[in-house]
Amino acid sequence: MELSGKTILLTGASRGIGREIALAFAQKGTNLVLAGRSEDALNETRAGVEQAGGEAIVVPGNVTDADWRQSVIDKAVQAFGGLDILVNNAGVVSAGWLENLSEADVEQQLQINLTAPILLTRAALPSLRKSTGAAIVNISSIFGLLGMPFYATYGATKAGIAHFGEAMRRELIDQGIHVMTVYPGATDTPMMETAGLGDKAGFAYDTPQGVAQALVEGLEADELSVVRADENSQGMLDANQQNPRQLDKQIQEMKPTLEEAVANHRSM
Repeated sequence: MELSGKTILLTGASRGIGREIALAFAQKGTNLVLAGRSEDALNETRAGVEQAGGEAIVVPGNVTDADWRQSVIDKAVQAFGGLDILVNNAGVVSAGWLENLSEADVEQQLQINLTAPILLTRAALPSLRKSTGAAIVNISSIFGLLGMPFYATYGATKAGIAHFGEAMRRELIDQGIHVMTVYPGATDTPMMETAGLGDKAGFAYDTPQGVAQALVEGLEADELSVVRADENSQGMLDANQQNPRQLDKQIQEMKPTLEEAVANHRSM
């Protein structure tokens, strides 16, 4: 896919992976509609986009709000004449024993990570169909491929968005809309500041720049998926397919360390 001149709606654009995705797209000469909850942070992203050679507008709001979802699409069309690419990146996480999570945290993860991107995609489809080369990019997670203790709800949302993307890819296969799913591993972002998955649990942290660059390159190559797994994660992914009972035992042994590492992991 040629990205130059494309108009891209990016949720979760205020920081972390989202900000780096915006900057990577900007270097390709794209128009960006930057969505997120913090207007100040979005304006910082916009400044970086413009410095990198792209154009951007800022549309702060809550992705769970139906009126806002339609409004952000309308503003994209008004500002740039259409919509070519939707990147569903906004996400939250609350880790821990399921019975210890508040009902509000469970519901918010489901709403922001899964329900909202499905509904935003639904709202965006009429505009995407008018593009001569459209795409939908969903940001899942390695934990969408690998069930891990203390991330039951988060992992369920990320597996759900991955399955949604696969189904939509096949639904839209003859409609001129490409669908790609990205699976980041543990990444050095503000969302991960309260997690200890690095030194404590043995996961190597990726950079948000690396994830963003892989996403852009994957989209240019019309890839179906982009998986960013460190050696430890890839070994677990392989074991989960080949010998899941053995992996269960491995995770059981590391569970006390993992529980301690993620005890305060919450970014809502």
